[in-house]
Amino acid sequence: MEFEEIYALYSPQIFRVCMGYINDHEQAKDLTQETFISVWQNLSSFKGQSKISTWIFRIATNNCLRAIEKSKRVMKTELPYNLPSPEEDAPEERLAFLYNCIARLDETDRIIISLVLEDLPQAEIATIVGLSNVNTRVKIHRIKEKLAAKFKQHGQFD
Repeated sequence: MEFEEIYALYSPQIFRVCMGYINDHEQAKDLTQETFISVWQNLSSFKGQSKISTWIFRIATNNCLRAIEKSKRVMKTELPYNLPSPEEDAPEERLAFLYNCIARLDETDRIIISLVLEDLPQAEIATIVGLSNVNTRVKIHRIKEKLAAKFKQHGQFD
């Protein structure tokens, strides 16, 4: 598979995973770009021991973890999270609320739920995050419960 095909196929997913992890549009774009720079630089050395998507998601995960670790070392003032204005439609508001809830999860939970939202199989998610299939399945269930409780608590479910 050529790099252009790989980029076209996986860049939207990688962006959404980074967005779920970082919850900052510009930083997620930068992390997506960094991920595909690494893919481009290392594509010739990819051995095919896993699916290419697993390899790419692992690179993105590592980039996100490094960015979070780096941001913890830098003192900064947090701006309040801006929810969409009331005139925006409900799906956009719910999506923004979902990303806000995901951003408040711990690091492992953020990456797991971001990969779930990209419809990756649980076995592939387990490989990417380095957990057993059973542990991954349990974590996914608990994360979904946490997010559902947040949505119910804030009246986001009808």
